Amino acid sequence: MLPFCRWLEQTWVGAGVRESLWLFPAIETLHLLGMTALVGTAAVFDLRLLGWMLRRERVSELAGRLLPWTWAGFALQVVTGTLLFTSEAVKVYTNPAFRVKMLLIFLAGVHALIFHWGVYRDVSSWDDSGVLPAGAKVAGSFRSCYGLGLLRQDGLSDSCNFAALHRRLSAL
Repeated sequence: MLPFCRWLEQTWVGAGVRESLWLFPAIETLHLLGMTALVGTAAVFDLRLLGWMLRRERVSELAGRLLPWTWAGFALQVVTGTLLFTSEAVKVYTNPAFRVKMLLIFLAGVHALIFHWGVYRDVSSWDDSGVLPAGAKVAGSFRSCYGLGLLRQDGLSDSCNFAALHRRLSAL
C-alpha cells in the first residue's frame, strides 16, 4: 500500500493540492463543512431515536428531511477527504489515528446498513407510537458513540494537516 501512496502523492492531483497556497485550505474548509452536515444531521436523528428531542416528530418524516443532507455531507467528505489524502498520502497512511478513523468510518457504515435493514425497515409499525423499540434507541446510542469517536480521531489524524495548513499560511 505504501508504494501506491507514494505514487498517489506524485500525481498531478496530489502535487497540485499539496503545492497550492489556497487549494489545500479551501478543500479542508469544505471537508469540515461536510463533516458538520454529516455529524449534525446524524446527531439530530440519533437524539430523536433516543427520545431526547423532537418527540412529536415522526421518525420517518425526520429521516426524510435529514437523510439528503446526511448523504450530501458524506459525499462531500469522501470527495474532499480523497483530495486531502492524495496530497500527503504517505504521512496520513502511516498515522495510526488515520487508520483508527478509517476503521470507525467502516464500522459506522456497517451499523447504518444494519439499522436500515433491521429496525428501520419496520418503522411504519412504531413511527406513530410514543414508544420507540429498544433497537432504535440502541442504534441511536451506538451511532452517537461512533460519531464522537470519529470527531476525536479526525482531530488527531488532521493534526498533520494543520501543520501543512500553518506552513501554507505562514508563506503569505
